[in-house]
Amino acid sequence: MMKKWGVLALTIGIIFLLAACSGDASSSNEPNDTFTIGVIPAQTEGSMQGAMDKLQSLLNESLEREVTVEVYPDYNGVVEAMNYDKIDMAYLGPLTYVIANEQSGAKAIITQLIDGDPFYYSYLITHRDNPWNSIDELLENPGEIDMAFGDQNSTSGSLIPSIELKDRGVYESEDNYKFNSVRFTGSHDATALSVQNKQVDVGAIDSAIYNQLVEAGKIDGDQLKVIWESDQLFQYPWAVTKNTDEETIQKLQETFIAIEDQEILDAFGASGFTKASNEDYESIKQAAVKQGIITE
Repeated sequence: MMKKWGVLALTIGIIFLLAACSGDASSSNEPNDTFTIGVIPAQTEGSMQGAMDKLQSLLNESLEREVTVEVYPDYNGVVEAMNYDKIDMAYLGPLTYVIANEQSGAKAIITQLIDGDPFYYSYLITHRDNPWNSIDELLENPGEIDMAFGDQNSTSGSLIPSIELKDRGVYESEDNYKFNSVRFTGSHDATALSVQNKQVDVGAIDSAIYNQLVEAGKIDGDQLKVIWESDQLFQYPWAVTKNTDEETIQKLQETFIAIEDQEILDAFGASGFTKASNEDYESIKQAAVKQGIITE
């Protein structure tokens, strides 16, 4: 008899345990779950926290659910977080976006405007004291040049200028080049400071961030000059995971487009926001295919 009661008690316990687990599983899918956004820092200097707190508050209200905004230390971290469903939305560089789109189906829905346009450029910059005024002059003696890129996963700080230099026959990879040296600084502002301080001869940088750094007084524009400019690049996208519903996407787009808070805009060097789509990044995708970063 005691054995029967023991078996009965164990069975009841298992039933309660399964019921509890079932309740937890269903609650994790409720619409009020936290909506998490991962953001790459475009620069290493300066705090984005105040702007991110304001953005978080705006989205809390518009989505009617808890929103958290997390600043990730690098590009790869955001892509991996999106690939493994640790975040619902991400602010990415164009190259990291096409990688995330390829790997997990991420969808671009918003981008920023700079002086009213959704475009920026890759620049090659050098110190004013240097004699070169064009990329042609720079590459007359590449063996004398110390070259700097930003993050290896940066569109304007690595991908686009590396293709230009590859087409000109002076750069194949970080281990195969005709320069005196090549380094990756990890960020746009670090590249600008390396050029300004004459630690390197030339650096690749995002044009919008370069202008922002000059305007903020973080670098001295009088000491630097642009010697090459790429074709237009579509601005950094905000992307959601592939299963995001259309109602949420519409609310996000409406909220971002309505933002006028200067602190939020300044955090991204933006004059406003506008809608974006996957098609806007086709040229970046083709550049990534050309470099073997993704396959078509």
